[in-house]
Amino acid sequence: MIHNQEVNNDLESRGIKFIMDTDGTQFIPWEAINQEDVVIVPAFGTTVEIEHLLLDKGVDVQKYNTTCPFVEKVWNRAQKLGKENYSIIIHGKPKHEETKATFSHSYQNGPSVIVRNMEDAQQLANYLLGSKTRSEFYEEFAGKFSNGFDPHIHLQRIGVVNQTTMLASETQGIADFLRQVMISKYGTENLKEHFADTRDTLCYATNDNQDATHQLLESGADLAIVVGGYNSSNTSHIVELCERSFSTFFINSENEIKSIREIHHFNYHTKAKVITHEFLPDKRPVKIVLTSGASCPDTLVDRVLLKMVGFFEGTKSMEEVLANY
Repeated sequence: MIHNQEVNNDLESRGIKFIMDTDGTQFIPWEAINQEDVVIVPAFGTTVEIEHLLLDKGVDVQKYNTTCPFVEKVWNRAQKLGKENYSIIIHGKPKHEETKATFSHSYQNGPSVIVRNMEDAQQLANYLLGSKTRSEFYEEFAGKFSNGFDPHIHLQRIGVVNQTTMLASETQGIADFLRQVMISKYGTENLKEHFADTRDTLCYATNDNQDATHQLLESGADLAIVVGGYNSSNTSHIVELCERSFSTFFINSENEIKSIREIHHFNYHTKAKVITHEFLPDKRPVKIVLTSGASCPDTLVDRVLLKMVGFFEGTKSMEEVLANY
């Protein structure tokens, strides 16, 4: 439903079955699904192809559609760009369910291509400027462009949208870079004809989390604990931000904190679980940043907080602290 394993485990304990995992591995074959089944569309939406497959089976996909409205906002923005004859540049992770869903909806309306990061955007600029060939584009961006996409034609008018959980600063940086490329090619006076003035399409929860994290970076803390699903894009970005200033431990629940001396956490760079001993410094008091991904329930964060507080003597209760805040 969302990229938080604790939430998904709870749903499974209540009888919900998942059709596929986040990598697209099929658990329940489509042939086994019929119109009597209740199929819930997850928060990051689904592709047009899967939606049509379910509709053909007589499944009511709208009745149980939990697609986030901010994701739908991106789809609507892409539709508007397509109708105005702009090609759609999607900043996102090509294998992420939301990006796959956005790409599926986007290319219904106009030529579309996915860029993963600034490096991809810089490579795309070579084709926008005509310094690289079509064949090089088809090889370099394989699996990331819509059918019939011609880089020498479809990059003359572009607009940028994004996967809603990407770093806002990175999306803005990519948009600003491509805008400058268009200015260098067509001139400032012709910019509006070639570059759509789209604003950031991040969801407010992701944006708020990222803004708050930037403020936490100035706190002078000793370490950071980030709570969230290990396959959560927005949580990994929060971890990335925290790592700039602190030793950072990415956990999915309080169960990963084994003792005051041992924590099991996720290295999102290597995609592997690791164990760190003596993760808390000897100094007292210890200043700890505690934050979470947008899809992490508050109850999980509270449980982590209570477990950490339980390691120290003479601590105040949460109620007492909040009463004097």
